[in-house]
Amino acid sequence: MTDFDMVLKHWGPVEADYASHGNLVLTRLFTEHPDTQKLFPNFAGIPQGDLAGNAAISAHGATVLRKLGDLLRAKGNHATILKPMANSHATKHKIPINNFKLITEVIAKVMEEKAGLDAAGQQALRNVMAVVITDIEANYKELGYAG
Repeated sequence: MTDFDMVLKHWGPVEADYASHGNLVLTRLFTEHPDTQKLFPNFAGIPQGDLAGNAAISAHGATVLRKLGDLLRAKGNHATILKPMANSHATKHKIPINNFKLITEVIAKVMEEKAGLDAAGQQALRNVMAVVITDIEANYKELGYAG
């Protein structure tokens, strides 16, 4: 079974409720790595205690997870999905590459808790994301963003 298939096998619960899972991912990211919240101007002033109930965070988290689902289903053939995202994250949002590594770990934990992603599945997610992050980084370099 490929790494993509291993993660996709557990994707159903995430896909069934992108908003709740997305809120959990971003809330945990912001709580565990408070500096990341500053990268989101719309969320920068939200107190940590109010993150979990915030509809805008749920909506953005859902967008993040939908995009991840698209990348997983592309099974490595993701250039057309990734390039526009990498471009906006480099030129508009200025998201340092390390933040993709941080969110990968948060997603792995959330998927373990909410979708039963075991240790092998978490490693599969890390493997998939390592390729994605390398490709994002290559796009960043083409754009002249050190990220």
